Amino acid sequence: MLIWINGPFGGGKTQTAYEIRRRLPGSVVCDPEEVGFGLHRMTPRALRSDFQDMPAWRQGVLEVLDLVLTRHDGPVIAPMTLINAGYFGEIVGRLRDSGHDVRHFALLAHRETVLRRLSGRGLGLLVGRQRALRLESFAVSKLDACLERLSTPEFAEQIWTDSLTVPQVADHIATSVGARLAPDTDSPLRGRLRRTWTQVRHVRFG
Repeated sequence: MLIWINGPFGGGKTQTAYEIRRRLPGSVVCDPEEVGFGLHRMTPRALRSDFQDMPAWRQGVLEVLDLVLTRHDGPVIAPMTLINAGYFGEIVGRLRDSGHDVRHFALLAHRETVLRRLSGRGLGLLVGRQRALRLESFAVSKLDACLERLSTPEFAEQIWTDSLTVPQVADHIATSVGARLAPDTDSPLRGRLRRTWTQVRHVRFG
């Protein structure tokens, strides 16, 4: 089974994916973003654009997920913002057509909630809200389009996360797919430290 966790940049996809992996034995995270960053590293900076527009990214993600779903005996989790319906069909649609069980979730929140989360992640922990949002200019520029597109029926199931914690979102997804997560035994402090470490590990430079 593939659990694709969609949502705007800063919407909690990666945190939720790693929370599920931590509490669901046998599950793995396969991040489609890694394919995109690999393509960018192969491309001169002046020629780089949104890697999702590259057919190589969409084909590469499709092939890797197909391979892992075929050979790995456990749930596969893919945290990735994907709002282009055509691209969504090229990857998720073709995986479903191949017989894979794909469950899709769009994590949504009100605009101010997402902006607050963006300002608190990565370098935002050090440089303050306004400077952090300037550093997150790509994510901010895509926010309204993400929230609008992901609210449409083809991107169901939607989960509004404004008042939910990361463990609660993970529990919601697990219940929806019929999986049983191990109990969340983190204290508030340990949970905060764990999520901060996840943020730090996924900071991207260039």
